[in-house]
Amino acid sequence: MLVLRALGLGDLLAGVPALRALRRGFPGHEVVLAAPAGLAPLARASGAVDRLLPAAAPGRAVPAALDWTGPPPDIAVDLHGNGPPSHRLLADLGPGRLFAFAHPGTPGVEGPRWYADEHERDRWCRLLRWYGLDADPADLRLPRPTAPSPAPGAVVLHPGAGSPARRWPVDRFAAVAAALRARGGRVVVTGGADESGLVARLAERAALPGTDVFGGGLPLDRFSALVAHARAVVSGDTGIAHLAVAHATPSVTLCGPVAPGRWGPPPDDPRHRALWHGPEGDPHGRRPDPALLRITAAEVLDALDALPEPSS
Repeated sequence: MLVLRALGLGDLLAGVPALRALRRGFPGHEVVLAAPAGLAPLARASGAVDRLLPAAAPGRAVPAALDWTGPPPDIAVDLHGNGPPSHRLLADLGPGRLFAFAHPGTPGVEGPRWYADEHERDRWCRLLRWYGLDADPADLRLPRPTAPSPAPGAVVLHPGAGSPARRWPVDRFAAVAAALRARGGRVVVTGGADESGLVARLAERAALPGTDVFGGGLPLDRFSALVAHARAVVSGDTGIAHLAVAHATPSVTLCGPVAPGRWGPPPDDPRHRALWHGPEGDPHGRRPDPALLRITAAEVLDALDALPEPSS
């Protein structure tokens, strides 16, 4: 079975319930996930993937090709998008069956309708239920990593996101950091491989010691351990927010321009709070979205105070 989800960290974690449904539904198949190579540790941790086939493309594009060798897959599953490019990429491999959403551009693919406003976890589980599989969107927890955390018990601030529209201002993150440190708490800041400058600005404004600054991208095992053993995570709607949910780490997610009903944490879990003032905007905008700017530092601190203690 070949499953296409050649996207980022948050996308993989939002797809874990669907991957587990495929694993349960086809226990005799080898499950091969086409995804970025760096996500292999979390793919293995899901317990649903036997092998990762490295695949990626800029942004949320569909890879131009897949390095698939051997006979055609018995089953190909499109967890990447609603087609038609992702449908055609998999169909060209000649699979016995193709599970995907219906699209007028690929009339030979049978599947359910795509709903743009559906939550990402619900969407892919609904797709698989249409094909007769038992899929539970709440089946998203990951086991705690065995690697030690570089800052156990700290509040993790993550100012980065995939576009400027989803980045809460650095000065507000700095205000949150200052308030938490004034109470005697430890605060660390993280960022992706291309976010060193953003992390450095926050660290400088918050006067954080170098030991509490993790810019430039931690290795995934240490990053996962940091999140799993944190007091809480504060971030925009990006991959680390999904990792906090997967590890049951209390979190505050700053939503904008996309509503939490599409990508946010489970709304009925008290460990996670999504702050959102709407309306929706352009997720690829070049400036922080107005909905995101309506969130204040005081509101984030209140949300942190209301979170329960982390699970043991």
